[in-house]
Amino acid sequence: MYTFKQFRCKTVLGLMFLAVIFGSCIENNIPYPWVMPNVAAIEIMSTDAEGHELLASPIEIDSVSRSIVIPLTEWADIYGVVIESMDMKDGSKCVTPGIIGKPLDLSKPIDVVFERYQREFTWTITATQTIDRYFTVASQIGNSVIDVENHTVTAVVPTAQSIENLPVRTLKLGGPYAVMTPDLVGHNVNFSEPVEVTVSEFERNVVWTLNVSQTDVNVNITSIDAWSNVAWVYVSAAVGKDVDFEYRKADAEDWIIAPSEWVTVNGGEYYARLIHLESQTAYVVRAVSDGENSAEMEFVTEDVVQLPNSSFTEWKLKDNKIWNPGPWVVNDEGKEENAFWDSGNRGAATLGKSITVPIDDPSSSNGYQGAMLQSKFVGASVLGKFGAGNLFAGSYVRTDGTDGVLSFGRPFNARPTKLKARIKYEPVNISHASKVNPDFQEMIGRIDTCIVWCALADWDQPYEIRTKKSDRHLFEADNPGVIAYGEFTSYETMQDYIDVEIPLNYRSTSRVPKYILVTASASKLGDYFTGGSGSVLYVKEYELIYDY
Repeated sequence: MYTFKQFRCKTVLGLMFLAVIFGSCIENNIPYPWVMPNVAAIEIMSTDAEGHELLASPIEIDSVSRSIVIPLTEWADIYGVVIESMDMKDGSKCVTPGIIGKPLDLSKPIDVVFERYQREFTWTITATQTIDRYFTVASQIGNSVIDVENHTVTAVVPTAQSIENLPVRTLKLGGPYAVMTPDLVGHNVNFSEPVEVTVSEFERNVVWTLNVSQTDVNVNITSIDAWSNVAWVYVSAAVGKDVDFEYRKADAEDWIIAPSEWVTVNGGEYYARLIHLESQTAYVVRAVSDGENSAEMEFVTEDVVQLPNSSFTEWKLKDNKIWNPGPWVVNDEGKEENAFWDSGNRGAATLGKSITVPIDDPSSSNGYQGAMLQSKFVGASVLGKFGAGNLFAGSYVRTDGTDGVLSFGRPFNARPTKLKARIKYEPVNISHASKVNPDFQEMIGRIDTCIVWCALADWDQPYEIRTKKSDRHLFEADNPGVIAYGEFTSYETMQDYIDVEIPLNYRSTSRVPKYILVTASASKLGDYFTGGSGSVLYVKEYELIYDY
């Protein structure tokens, strides 16, 4: 008898046989995933034969822009940088020959090709180097203008100073190993015509041209950087002279002399930090030296801008579990999204509920004022993960597994001097620690630490944060795009709210920000999933200060 069971067995065996026959003819054309190479670390020859450090700061690796930046000290030979090793993870490798162990000319960026999953990606390796160069002569006005690209130097002296027999005070146009021929320092030199100097360094010779010109003006305002309540005025004058800075409102008659403590002298460069100015106001400034006035120059101060929803009264609850701080805008897809503030709630809600929530305040028109940032272990057992309560200017982009991808920064062009925050902190002992670094494991049992920080940057786009171990990309305060930075940390229990002022330390007075980053976290090491489950940071209000 032919049973159904027999038929089923024969059919299954037949199909298996056919699968073997035809399977051998099927082409494996499943595409490899489009995943960036993982460059975990790079090491260069870090000291020279004399023991001098060649690396100025940690090497910056950015998989988003596919770039590697190597910051060198002036002891390094930028034409002969030796990369000793590259730590590549997850099948990534460098396929460009001659990159490891051989001197590289990084005076200009070079392209290298990395491969992962049989896909090739072109990255750029760049070196940065700051060399302290200077040239001074007798009676010089201001500092010399040094054009590194064209190898020229120009100094200015008063008309009364002869340039045919001019004493040279100092000259340095290369690194510490550089030798300049002829040796002009301490000699009187005829600068009626340009003078050439050969700079020899690392067996290479570069010819520089020195120029000295004369001027009838002994004091001159070279630039003004006007902020909101502060202005920076830069002046060139004869070295060793006294310089006063005088200013007034454009519609006033009386001049105000800036106090001497507002003035800084750097060789022939003098600058004043004028403070307590009114925003959006026109002023006039002049410099005075030996009874001679510079030309008067006018500037207008900027506006004072505050952060939107800085008291955190605007909130919305989505899907009954995700709290979103406002304000909101409607995007191109017609969906409402955060316009300024966000948190890691979207990531935490995949395993539980929001860990950053509003503070109830019946006296507020919206019923809320402030944010409560709670560090918690969300989820259960091996499926759970530690999450630090956080609040930041930017947006939560997506969840990658159980890790977050964030966009840090919102458009902003003003230049505040401080961030004032009204906060309260209730820390507990660190209960969870990352296994990435043994130092984190040793922190278990220690008291947790909160952090509030602010940065201003001139990147062309927001800064992407990725917390995934294999693709981690976190914020670094020494990033070249950062103009100003300040932070506050504490491990102390606060019985009540306190006001903290966080000074912003500027790298430049002239660079104008494009983005502001403001971030708070109940656990400082939350990016590494390290902190105490139960630590709570309350942020009641932010205020930007624009004066000193």
